[in-house]
Amino acid sequence: MSNNKIYQWQMVELDKEFQLKTSDFPELKEGEVLIQIAGCGVCHTDLSFWHYGVQTKHALPLTLGHEISGVVIAGDAKWLNKSVIIPAVLPCGECDLCKKGRSNICRNQLMPGNDFQGGFASHITVPSKFLCEVTDTVMKKYKLEELAVIADAISTPYQVVKKSELEADDLAIVIGVGGVGVYGALIAKIFGAKVLALDINDEKLATAKANGIDAVLNIKGLDLKTIKDKIKELAKEINAPKFGWKIFEFSGTKAGQDLAFNLITFTSTLSIVGFTMDKVEVRLSNLMAFDAKLIGTWGCRAELYPEVLDLIATDKLNISQFVQTFPMSQINEVFRNTLEHKYTKRSVLVPDFK
Repeated sequence: MSNNKIYQWQMVELDKEFQLKTSDFPELKEGEVLIQIAGCGVCHTDLSFWHYGVQTKHALPLTLGHEISGVVIAGDAKWLNKSVIIPAVLPCGECDLCKKGRSNICRNQLMPGNDFQGGFASHITVPSKFLCEVTDTVMKKYKLEELAVIADAISTPYQVVKKSELEADDLAIVIGVGGVGVYGALIAKIFGAKVLALDINDEKLATAKANGIDAVLNIKGLDLKTIKDKIKELAKEINAPKFGWKIFEFSGTKAGQDLAFNLITFTSTLSIVGFTMDKVEVRLSNLMAFDAKLIGTWGCRAELYPEVLDLIATDKLNISQFVQTFPMSQINEVFRNTLEHKYTKRSVLVPDFK
């Protein structure tokens, strides 16, 4: 690989193959760093940009990818040679939202692979302000490329679990335990909840169960009444409460969101994490009648990343069996397979530019 070139797999057109492009190393501004990328995860948001037509902030051609780990090789001296996670949402840190603890939704935020060139590349230039250093303790346990999933797949569910006000012994119902949802289920368990995982894939459910999730239910082909009845039975079996359910929708499907809303009961909190362009018809009066709450979440506050790393450093959260790596040159195949739901683990692309 040339010492002064950036190699990027760029989206040039909707639903078309990514193309390999090269550019020179940029001149860094004050407060910026150049990072040699170790790995970049493939997220449903990337699929939304590439396949479903969600508009990116930056015009095409654009290098997608916002779930990035790497090593700082130039720029801000205090970060040189450090292994880092780049937050999927980089806030300004100065606006009213940032000052009120809502930096994840900062209106001046910059998102790799959306606002500027992202992580399916050899290198990336980003502000250094909110980088998260990977400690030696964590580096001894995992490869840096595996840790890319912290940037979104782990940090996003961590934030939403905290935001939901989940308490020990609550019933957490997790809909969709694929790449992001399984972390949501595991984090809810770490917080002390009784966790029930719902999915249509037996393999994903078996993995969740093998990692300490209290109960699982394959809902494929089941009608709403049957699902509700089975949830009540399982909740009783695991000695979970009848009310105050914390419901997390991770599937990003119309069916999943419709089910999630219909599971609301007295004093429930429904958290929407998955994204879909499809619309769901709901009766909002249910929120009033059940004295329930409906919340959304966007990414994760950069300030929370060290807490996520601590879960991994202290072995409360094991991530290796939920991650699979591929050479970045296989990006087109990986995206097609991800679109067709052929993977049960989070895919991370590792630069293999020559």
